[in-house]
This record gives sequence, structure tokens and C-alpha cells, in this order.
Amino acid sequence: MTHKVSRAEQVGGSVTSVAQGLPIFPLGAVLFPGVSMPLHIFEDRYRSLISTLLEADGEGERAFGIVAIREGYEVGTRGVQSVQRVGCEARLVSVDPLEDGRYDIEVIGGRRLRVDALDPSGDYLVGEVAWLDEPAGDDAEKAARRAQATFAKYRAELSELRGDDVLTGTLPVEPSALSYSLAATCLLTLQERQNLLEVEDAASRLRLIGGLLRQEMQAMRAVPSLPATEVSRTSWSPN
Repeated sequence: MTHKVSRAEQVGGSVTSVAQGLPIFPLGAVLFPGVSMPLHIFEDRYRSLISTLLEADGEGERAFGIVAIREGYEVGTRGVQSVQRVGCEARLVSVDPLEDGRYDIEVIGGRRLRVDALDPSGDYLVGEVAWLDEPAGDDAEKAARRAQATFAKYRAELSELRGDDVLTGTLPVEPSALSYSLAATCLLTLQERQNLLEVEDAASRLRLIGGLLRQEMQAMRAVPSLPATEVSRTSWSPN
């Protein structure tokens, strides 16, 4: 029996195509297009998922969807209660099978997806998904330059606070790739990352990231004894 997702509103932008039968992996994290993520697979249902993917013909079929958990937990008696509707395709890059049946894998984010229905009847969730467009948006190049400048200030302030260089490395230039790289790199909450994934276009995402970074810098200046990720969990407000 297929479980229809209850949120009826359009989320994440316009659709390029739809797909059925995509394995879905609820996770306590957000995967972004073009960003790699290591995963340790130990639950039976997800061991089954990886085993099935490895048996598939052709590397193009070795993919599943990652969606962030909205309510519940990855493991335990309570388990996953609900998931976010917008997630990301995860393409297998490497698989290291362990002797006891677990796997260490690495994935890279592919296309953004919107889950329109979930089937929980098998070993793991299977979804009917829509692949989402990736428009640049208005003034994307300008938004990219501003986001890069804001990130440079943020990185400098955070490095000074930590007493060491942090968030080093070369950022992509193309607006969409830059937006996802910044979303994955900056010290943000899970909900902030999810909000960024759901933004329809790169320019809007870059502007939102810039605002979040400016807010974090205000927080770091106000409470310099706490790292940014802890500041975001206090009652301090920039307003």
C-alpha cells in the first residue's frame, strides 16, 4: 500500500520529470547536489538497500534518495515518524563491505527531488519522486559575488574565534554549485540546511545564505566564548 505524502503544497520549485521506485533513506542530515557524504550502513533495512543497489546492472542505477528526518530518529524503538518532502539523489561513489555485513560507503549528491508518495511495505522505503529544476534565478552572478564576499568575512571571523584557519578550500564559481557548497560548508542547523535545499533557485539560495552568515557573525560577536553552532542554540537574538 502506497502512503501519500500529506503536504499538498508545491515545494522546491518546478519539476523536470518524475520517477517511481526510488529507494529512500531517511537521515539526520541534509545532502546537497554536488556534495559528497560518507555513510556507515549498519541497520538491516539499509544493508538490504545497499545490497540491492550493488546487484543492479550499470552504475547509473546505483542511486537512492536521501531525505532529512523531520520527526523521529535514525535508529531506536521510536524510529522515523515523518520525513522532509524535499531531498537529494545520492549516487554511490564507493562501497567498502565489512566482514559483519555492514558497509562504509561514500555518496555524492545528484538531483534534488520531491517525494510525492512513499511505500513502506518492503525492507526499506521506496518513493515516487519528482526531479526538481535548478534555475539560476535573477542576478545570480551578482548574488554569487556577494555571497563569496560575506563568506570570506565569516571565515575570517570564525578562524580568529577558533584560533586556527577553518573552512579552508576552494569554492566553486558557478552560482548553483556555489550555493550548495556554502550550504554544506557553513555551520548551520539542520533546519537551516533543509530550508536552503528547498529554495527554488540559486540566486535566492545565495541571498539566504548571506543573511544566515551575517546573523551568525552577529551572534559570534555578541557571545564570543561559544562556537557558532552553539550560539545558534541559545536564546540570543540579533533583533
